[in-house]
Amino acid sequence: MVAVQLIYLGRYTYAFRKRPIETAGATPPVSVVVCAHDEEANLRELVPLLLAQDYPDFEVIVVEDRCNDGTYDYLLEATRQHARLKMVRVKYLPDHLTGKKYAVTLGLKAALHDWVLLTDADCRPSGNQWIRSMASRMMPDKQIVIGYSPYYREPGYLNAFIRFESLVTAIQFVGRALLGSPYMGTGRNLAYRKALFLDNKGFNGHLAVTGGDDDLFVNRHATAANTAVSLGDASLMRSLPKRTWASFFHQKRRHLSVGKYYRWRDRWRLGLFASTWILSWALLPVTLLPPALPYFAWIGFVLRVLLLSILIHRASRKMGEPFEAWKTPLLDFNYAIYYLGTGLSALASKRIRWKN
Repeated sequence: MVAVQLIYLGRYTYAFRKRPIETAGATPPVSVVVCAHDEEANLRELVPLLLAQDYPDFEVIVVEDRCNDGTYDYLLEATRQHARLKMVRVKYLPDHLTGKKYAVTLGLKAALHDWVLLTDADCRPSGNQWIRSMASRMMPDKQIVIGYSPYYREPGYLNAFIRFESLVTAIQFVGRALLGSPYMGTGRNLAYRKALFLDNKGFNGHLAVTGGDDDLFVNRHATAANTAVSLGDASLMRSLPKRTWASFFHQKRRHLSVGKYYRWRDRWRLGLFASTWILSWALLPVTLLPPALPYFAWIGFVLRVLLLSILIHRASRKMGEPFEAWKTPLLDFNYAIYYLGTGLSALASKRIRWKN
């Protein structure tokens, strides 16, 4: 188990080795799409930050998804004041679509530009260079650009674990993309061409799946040739973290439940990585039972923890959001327990809602 972990961690460490990422000098027109359901307070913070982006040609489209708060009134007034801002309303939900997928579909159809940059209402760009940083990877031969969306740092162990879990997930999907095998992205910071979406009939093939508007779409259409990654502080889209364990577990169950629809090779790779992580810890006490295993078993385990700490340190800095690597050993152990419970729960789930 430890040997398999060392192979995985070694490959990801190699993926995040120090090397510059080539960027394009072009600045293609970009449509930023945000889907919102009862997000007035978040939109009042996010929309001004998006409109203040330092970029020559962009628009911001907010999809008002059957809101019950003051979202519509706020957007109606804001669109009168800002020519770059557009609102699309969702008044009803077709039976064959989930709320998020339908909102994203309407937002993309309303986009004026081919490149569409997606984020969520509870996210905040790291600065006014976010669009420019993501657009720097929108080269003519690319159709998908993957970005990183860490959670804000706050006091407390829950926040540390949320950020660690998010970082481990990003290490996998960003690392695999850097190694030429992309398999997912997160809708909090993801760009792709409108033509790619329309030519492939949008979310056709997984319309009935709750979620998957981001990772399943990328899983179906991303290749080594058509996918790029944007890294660094300027490209970050930070997200507001959950503040209770219950809300965090519900969120992760929703995310993980989509994984069973990935391509089989991606399920196999992710499953092997997660299972060997869990078993590396679960089988550790067995090494103490008679007949005790040779000392190299413990040496291998210590090397795994050290390599994971190095990877956390290097990858987090490469992606623009340094993480406290000294916390890794404790978070490493708790991650094994968390993944065992949450992963099994997600696999057994039949249907998980995205709001309503």
